[in-house]
Amino acid sequence: MNDQTWQLQEAKNKFSQLVEKARKFGPQIVTKHGKEAVVILSFEDYKKMIPPEDNLIEFLRKSPLSQSEIDFSALRQKDEPRDVIL
Repeated sequence: MNDQTWQLQEAKNKFSQLVEKARKFGPQIVTKHGKEAVVILSFEDYKKMIPPEDNLIEFLRKSPLSQSEIDFSALRQKDEPRDVIL
């Protein structure tokens, strides 16, 4: 087994070590009866996986730029679209 895979009994006996390895080196896999059963990961890694509480609209409303008056119309190209041959 690799450095990130633990048998269930070993994970139980060395739980503190398992937690430290998850914090320092990333997710650790625990097997039961030779099959992958669970993954132990740091809270920081977990937070990266969960979706943010705000949706995109709320995120943009809370942005420091939400009160600025940016004129996006000057950035838009006014050229005709190009022809595409299919």
